[in-house]
This record gives sequence, structure tokens and C-alpha cells, in this order.
Amino acid sequence: MEFVLSAVVSYLLGSISFSYLISKKVAGIDIRSHGSGNAGATNTLRVLGTGPAILVLLLDAIKGMAAVAFAWWISDSNTVIGALAGIFAIIGHNWPIFFQFRGGKGIATTIGVALLISPLAFIISVLLCVAVIAITRYVSLGSLVFVTAFPILLYFLTHNLPLCLVVLIITVFGFVRHYSNIRNLLAGKERKIGEKTPKDLK
Repeated sequence: MEFVLSAVVSYLLGSISFSYLISKKVAGIDIRSHGSGNAGATNTLRVLGTGPAILVLLLDAIKGMAAVAFAWWISDSNTVIGALAGIFAIIGHNWPIFFQFRGGKGIATTIGVALLISPLAFIISVLLCVAVIAITRYVSLGSLVFVTAFPILLYFLTHNLPLCLVVLIITVFGFVRHYSNIRNLLAGKERKIGEKTPKDLK
């Protein structure tokens, strides 16, 4: 019962698209019709700038944290149920019921989930992510490094195999949602951070 309740609440929480809401409030636009068409912090940065992007990042991360915290609260701190709740928050972010199932790629929400599951694994993963972005200027590549490094570090830090196997689902989501980015990276066509196209300026 705890799992079902946490899954439903987490999905609905994840379905709150802050990128959509903030873009409507700030610029009167649907963020999904501009830039990359993705309802997330990176596209918000491209289209609306740093301030709105940071706000979206923080709010999307907070909803991931809230989902895990709620699951822990009702399940007596069951780590696996907490991680599963985080996955449902990410599913909600990616495919939000309130916004025609057109959401983001889930990285900011994943950040919030990871932070609560293991702060140390999170910090190391973030440092690796930031280093990759700083060197390559590819946010997508840094995001993929983050979702890959986190379960590996989590295993070495906790040796909790069931928890790590659940977290691997998050890694799979990250790669699935970044499929087009991976293709662009391999083809040398991926846009770097700060790079704009005429479509971004609409």
C-alpha cells in the first residue's frame, strides 16, 4: 500500500511542469514550442536565460526530493520504496499528465532524487558532470555522465544491490530520453551550452 500511494503521489508531483509554468508566466510562451522543444532547465536557459533556468532547475529538483521524502515518511524510511517513488516523479516529469504527456528529460528531477538517496554519491557525480560540461560545453554529455556515475558510486558506497538495481532504471531513462542527443553527439551536431539557433530566438 505504501508503494502504491507513494507512486501515485510522486507521479502527480513530477507532472508539475515548472518549465512550462514559468515560461508562460515570464514570457507568455509554451517552452515546448521553442528551442529544442524540451520542457526542462536546459531549454529554459536557451530560450529565457539564466534566472528562469536556475528557478526551473531548483523546483524540478525539489519535486524529486519531495517524492523520495514522502515515500520514506509513509514507509518507515524504506530506501527501495524511496528510490521507486523517485522514479515515478521522473516519469511524471517526462510524461506529465497535466501537460499532454509532453515533458522534459528528467535530469533536474533525477538530481533531487539522487541527492536524498546518497548525498556523497550525488556530490561526486555532480562534480564529474560539471567537469565534463566545463570541458566539452555539452550539457547532454554531462547529464549522461551523471546518470551513469551515480549508480556505480552508490554501489561502492552502500553495497545495497536492490537499491542500486532500482536506481539503474533512472540511468536507463536518462539514456532513452537523451537518444537524440546521443545521435547528435556521435554525428558532431549537438549544440553546446550558450549556442543558439534561429529557432531558439522565436
